[in-house]
Amino acid sequence: MEIREFLALVVPFIIVIYIGFLLFIRPTRPALRASLLGGLVMGLINALIDLVAYYAGWWYYNLNGLTLHLPLPFYITPLLVYGSIVYLLIWRFWTGRGRWFALFLLFSVPIFCIVRDTLGGISSSSYAVWKSPLATPVTIVMWLVAFYGGFLLFQRLAPPRPEVNWEVVKPERDEAMKAEQE
Repeated sequence: MEIREFLALVVPFIIVIYIGFLLFIRPTRPALRASLLGGLVMGLINALIDLVAYYAGWWYYNLNGLTLHLPLPFYITPLLVYGSIVYLLIWRFWTGRGRWFALFLLFSVPIFCIVRDTLGGISSSSYAVWKSPLATPVTIVMWLVAFYGGFLLFQRLAPPRPEVNWEVVKPERDEAMKAEQE
């Protein structure tokens, strides 16, 4: 039942947040496509490792409504939030004074995902039940490969960010500039 509740209650909220970020970032269509592909790669790697972990006996999910032993709607979060939104924010802030924020996201998001999953698995406070000491190193490698694999695909496919002039031009200044040009 938890999977259907997540799908009904959380996924619409994630989509609204995603649309809000798209309105803020205003990516080009190629950048949007590249970010969705990068997020898709991230989600697929995450799902594939979860499936391998189930059959290898490293961890499993104790939820109702799993498909092939996987909580498929849960992978919308890596696809849209940790993947697409983060990649677009990095793309948006890569040049200029916001570069520190892009670098912060580039390094902190995989660390956050690693710490979140590791603490949840060790303390048994998440839906994943860890059964092996290999779960921690596999989780670390999984998030590093998933995040940076998706980011490399995004970086390869996304066009460079167009230069945007955020300077506010006053009308008096426009008239003075026109007079000088004539």
